[in-house]
Amino acid sequence: MAVALLVAAGSGERLGSEGPKALVVVAGRPMLEWSLEALRAVPAIERVVVALPEGVEAPAGTVGVRGGAQRSHSVRNALAAAGDGDPVLVHDAARPLLTPDLAERCLAAVEGADAAIAAARVTDTTKEAGPDRVVARTLDRSRLWAVQTPQVFRRAALEAALAQPDDVLAAATDDASLVEAAGGTVRVVEAPRENLKVTTPVDLRVAELLLGERR
Repeated sequence: MAVALLVAAGSGERLGSEGPKALVVVAGRPMLEWSLEALRAVPAIERVVVALPEGVEAPAGTVGVRGGAQRSHSVRNALAAAGDGDPVLVHDAARPLLTPDLAERCLAAVEGADAAIAAARVTDTTKEAGPDRVVARTLDRSRLWAVQTPQVFRRAALEAALAQPDDVLAAATDDASLVEAAGGTVRVVEAPRENLKVTTPVDLRVAELLLGERR
């Protein structure tokens, strides 16, 4: 059976919140509750571990751990408390528009790979520029994906990736990049663009609108 790690230790500074981002109320409930509801609806997930800021209690029915200094440190702490489940699903609580269907598709796609990650096709023309902001080239957007969560891993691949030194983990923007850098196979699972990450007040307003429609 699978286990899920819900990363909810962010401070919310860019959002301008007075407390932890995952506890910001969106569409009538704390942000992390939306993701937790979706994960609980997936039959293959037997346990949810939540990485939280110090002093915040874990939601009922979950295992709570203290988050780390960086995102990957939080994932490592959560994995250590997750028991023996395999595969391991990792999701950011800052993406409250997660659906059970997307989680299930990512779990199915990890078969025969080391990781399977939710991602949306890039639809904007994308250019590469250096520090001088002079365009070096236009990238082929048909091959580009904007990475999201959930990300699902074979347990051994994730454990090996997170066993690296703290400074390596601190530089990683997502856990799949660590697996990729070690030579692992990472598969993309197409996801909707609305599975957005709430980072700014504008993101919060969009999430409020979309989640309000679900209710």
